[in-house]
Amino acid sequence: MEKKKSMYKLLYVEDETEVRRNYVEYLKRFFDTIYEAKDAQDALRIYKTKHPTILIIDINLPGMSGIEFLQKIRESDHTTRAIMLTANSDVETLLNASELKLTKYLVKPVSRSDLKSAIELAQEEIHNFSITSNTIIKMKDSYYWDQENKQLMHQDVVDTLTRKEIELLSLLFSNINKIFSSDDIIYELWYDSDEPRGDALKTLIKGLRRKLPEGTIKNVFGVGYKIEL
Repeated sequence: MEKKKSMYKLLYVEDETEVRRNYVEYLKRFFDTIYEAKDAQDALRIYKTKHPTILIIDINLPGMSGIEFLQKIRESDHTTRAIMLTANSDVETLLNASELKLTKYLVKPVSRSDLKSAIELAQEEIHNFSITSNTIIKMKDSYYWDQENKQLMHQDVVDTLTRKEIELLSLLFSNINKIFSSDDIIYELWYDSDEPRGDALKTLIKGLRRKLPEGTIKNVFGVGYKIEL
């Protein structure tokens, strides 16, 4: 019986045509959807339009290097899995580039079995992430809201929030499509307080906006506030 192919989409970036074609042909055994690119510019175009799930990238690409290409991806995307193909002399550079969040780096020439093992690891990471991803809400500029742990993260660093800021973000992120009226928010956050609530809410919103990507908390005039991703 033929083994079922992966539902994930893969992008293979390699400037040597024959090498790329040979590996793509091999990988078709495991993936229905494979894209190939000869350089980083071509890869960026495919990434933006096709949204691959796994990237296999040669570090030495003409023009923009594989590292520079992945750094651009990581500016806003920390979930797409990446495998880097590298020469021995590049390994130290990769080890120092922690922001790349590699699933694996493989030293060329790469055996088919090593490449297959790295891809299986990437698929395992995707599966494990998908279990908890419904509690991790991605925003612009590498910001994330962890709804389960009530934490705001920027580039994987937890930002400091006040208790009221946490309560407000928890409420707004509980239903991203909903516009919460000022009265609803005030009731949820200050039901047991006698402080001037309208002014307190405005001050709270103003402070939170400084900690979030621009435009994240949208004021819907005459109605209330909502999250805009």
